[in-house]
Amino acid sequence: MHTERFVSRLTRNTLALILAGGRGSRLKDLTNWRAKPAVPFGGKFRIIDFPLSNCINSGIRRIGVLTQYKAHSLIQHIQKGWGFLRGEFGEFVELMPAQQRIQPSWYLGTADAVYQNLDIIRNHGPDFVLILAGDHIYKMDYGPMIAFHVERQADLTVGCIEVPVHEGRDFGIVAVGEGGRIVEFQEKPEHPKPIPGSEELALASMGIYVFNTAFLIEQLIKDADNPKSAHDFGKDIIPAALEKYRVIAYPFRDVQSGQRGYWRDVGTVDAFWLANLELADAVPDLNLYDTAWPIWTYQEQLPPAKFIYDEEDRLGLAVNSMVSGGCIICGAVVRHSLLFSNVRVDSDASVTDSVVLPNVEIERGCRIRRAVIDKGCRLPAGTVIGENTEEDAKRYFISPRGIVLVTPEMLGQSLHHVR
Repeated sequence: MHTERFVSRLTRNTLALILAGGRGSRLKDLTNWRAKPAVPFGGKFRIIDFPLSNCINSGIRRIGVLTQYKAHSLIQHIQKGWGFLRGEFGEFVELMPAQQRIQPSWYLGTADAVYQNLDIIRNHGPDFVLILAGDHIYKMDYGPMIAFHVERQADLTVGCIEVPVHEGRDFGIVAVGEGGRIVEFQEKPEHPKPIPGSEELALASMGIYVFNTAFLIEQLIKDADNPKSAHDFGKDIIPAALEKYRVIAYPFRDVQSGQRGYWRDVGTVDAFWLANLELADAVPDLNLYDTAWPIWTYQEQLPPAKFIYDEEDRLGLAVNSMVSGGCIICGAVVRHSLLFSNVRVDSDASVTDSVVLPNVEIERGCRIRRAVIDKGCRLPAGTVIGENTEEDAKRYFISPRGIVLVTPEMLGQSLHHVR
């Protein structure tokens, strides 16, 4: 059994790299002007805050964030909210934008993104490199995973979680042999292989990898020299390593229950909507009130949420909902919804089963149902969303589950003047 001191020494000698350069096109218009890791989540956070907080809470305080697609809001957020680490103690969150350090191209894939920063990795001199996806929602202590990696004498350890087989085509699917050794890795297969003993579950990669640094550098250089490679960890690096090297699966479990840990890929509008609304449940699977494992972020200094009017025909009310700072519910009713900062809902309006991002104004008499309203929208008085699919489809995006996504551009309100 590894000791806390053993784990803390390992985490201190680990460099975490968060891959945050992707658009996340399955989120549709939510990522027209921001990278997926910068998308707001949970009332006051951004998606990137979850892997960053996991690093800090795990004792990993040397972190690089690799950015590329429309990274301005992501960079702003990290500069404002993650500048509290002390450089004189060797702690940092470094931004690593695509800057053509090694070759005259942008990041060509996940592995190429790390390859193009090899000189920076060498300069930091870590024993281990922890590669993380910047676009998943979960709480995880990386220390035990790194200790597991060392104890199993692995070259590469892959964090894994069980998912329903029908969802497996969205992930890298792992087959495990004796001692947890990975014997097969298929990136987003059309027909995922179920785990032994269950036809309903497959073992998926979480996009979390622990590498011995020397091994990582060796594999990235080899991959960069292969003209046929897509320069991707899931498609190229991991499958190529299986035959000759020790590639081990690390099952992600909840520390207290021993059951499958909470982990959400919020990569579609439906998944994003559902994961946010789950937080409004009486006992949600993701506990944001856990003081032992806080999620850190940057947030504006805002006044408390305010609910005004208590009259028979004008009642300011929110039930089974989460309402963030700066919100004003003015004679309106909010049910089973999540309101981010600075949302105003005016008299006689109703918001039901919806996720409303920051700085939205919902004017008098609006009726909003089963929707995601993007940041900065102003819904004119009397707007009705979520009651007539045919009418909604003329202006907005409708998800397979029938969730209506509304952005300022769809309302003729341009927040991004490019000409």
